[in-house]
Amino acid sequence: MTDLDDHASTSTPTLHDAATRQDLEDWGPLGEATGPEMHTSGLTIWSDESGSETGIWECTPGPSRWKLETNELVHVLSGSMTVTADGAEPADARPGDVLMFPKGWEGTWDIHETLRKVYAIF
Repeated sequence: MTDLDDHASTSTPTLHDAATRQDLEDWGPLGEATGPEMHTSGLTIWSDESGSETGIWECTPGPSRWKLETNELVHVLSGSMTVTADGAEPADARPGDVLMFPKGWEGTWDIHETLRKVYAIF
């Protein structure tokens, strides 16, 4: 099954085939891009009134700069990128890697090939 299922009996939103599904929504250009335009798409699996959210995010290659106002947990499904926190050494991220960006994290992401991730913002 490839649908987003909200099982009322368990209150557990479930997104099947996260790595391969083709029905991502167009989320437009990445505002954080620092070079050529980067394009984003995704699906929100769950969100609440406090701003917490989880879903799938996909972005085309390029450099970007981030200053996070929330915590973000990332699980890379496909693609690759190099993340560099200000004042730190670069770190590569590939499929299967999990990264934790704490609130206040500042630095750059250089996406080398279209990146797809599952994310949780809290």
